[in-house]
Amino acid sequence: MRPGGRAPEPGGRRVADNRVTGQEGRRLVSTAIRRALSAGDLVPGQRLVEQELSESLHATRNCVREALQDLAAEGLVELVPRRGARVRVVSVEEAIQITECRAALEGLCARRAAQHASAEQREGLREIGARMREAVADGDLNTYSALNRELHALIAEMSGQKVAGGLLDRLKGQMVRYQFRLALRPGRPAKSLPQHLAIIEAIVTGDGHAAEAAARAHLDSVIEELRATPVTEPTRSATHAVRA
Repeated sequence: MRPGGRAPEPGGRRVADNRVTGQEGRRLVSTAIRRALSAGDLVPGQRLVEQELSESLHATRNCVREALQDLAAEGLVELVPRRGARVRVVSVEEAIQITECRAALEGLCARRAAQHASAEQREGLREIGARMREAVADGDLNTYSALNRELHALIAEMSGQKVAGGLLDRLKGQMVRYQFRLALRPGRPAKSLPQHLAIIEAIVTGDGHAAEAAARAHLDSVIEELRATPVTEPTRSATHAVRA
């Protein structure tokens, strides 16, 4: 190992210019792109240039290529023959259909969470609810958006429904740009807060039917917001927003 370097993870190694390769590099690139999508740093249609990603993430081009193939299989990236990769454009109608599927799955997870959550998990939900109230009162949209993601992830985990959880991860990944935009839309947090609190209250009190109904009602509200979303938005080609 060269001075100042670090030992590679199993399945990965460092090449002469210190770029990571193997499974380690593949995971590094995939994680960085997912993070950039979640943060809204990548927009639909944005080009993902292998060489630029390789340089900015210090991973080999082969790792970048394999990671892009993985993301394409998940519906996050589109591979265009002779033109390379770009962030897949999800239409409003497709986003609505994805959300309809999410409503069924998140309703299931909420019901099972109400049935199986531990006392510690229920207390964790109460804490998230309190922090969400505080974020809305302070007008802190970024914190509220982060808590929103944390809440949905925790409910899926609490449900013990691993299949539903995996499907939700893929579905939410495909429309993360819409989620980011909706979370920052003026007035949206104040509207969605009572919906989230209703889900939390039903789970905490162990009312599975109410939890499922509240989760579905929340996603129905998301669909209403999606229908009011502009059809087009600007695209760009730089990949400077992707960082490890």
